[in-house]
Amino acid sequence: MQDFDVGARLRQMRQAAGQSQRQLAEASGVPHGQISMIETNRSSPSVASLRKILGGLGVTMSEFFEPDAPSTQAVFFKPHELRDLTTRLYTTLDDPRGKMTLQQVGDARAHNLQILYERYEPGADTGEQMLEHASHEGGVVIAGEVEVTVGDHCAVLKAGDSYLFDSTLPHRFRNIGDREAVVVSACTPPYL
Repeated sequence: MQDFDVGARLRQMRQAAGQSQRQLAEASGVPHGQISMIETNRSSPSVASLRKILGGLGVTMSEFFEPDAPSTQAVFFKPHELRDLTTRLYTTLDDPRGKMTLQQVGDARAHNLQILYERYEPGADTGEQMLEHASHEGGVVIAGEVEVTVGDHCAVLKAGDSYLFDSTLPHRFRNIGDREAVVVSACTPPYL
């Protein structure tokens, strides 16, 4: 896989939207310095941070990483046809520890439903900055175990365990185990 320049892509999208770094920081609720650090590739954003920043641009992660992905009316999808939302965040990592892979089934916006196939390597974490968005989400752990924090509640979910919650509550997903965790989830309206 060719390296994906997250910083250059963010700068290009911000400039196309006619926003300064300060305006984007204000619109997304992140510190101005964070935008600058990401754009100059001095810092790699967590999934939560990148999603928050993209929210300030009104862009999904699918649009960020796969801008030319055609809208499709397909009903069935093979594994290679899922939309990769995160792998390019990790193209410079030599060690898979901490890597998170989120793959989306089809065109989430067209169906107002986002279905994800999620893989969390040991140490993977959506980020200390908790996710919050106007959606509802649920999922089932297929393999391994993942620590899920929702508001004041925290649980380690194992294969067969599931979750369902209002996504306006601050939440976080972490693999605290020593093997890969796999989750299949759904979110409406789409968030990533």
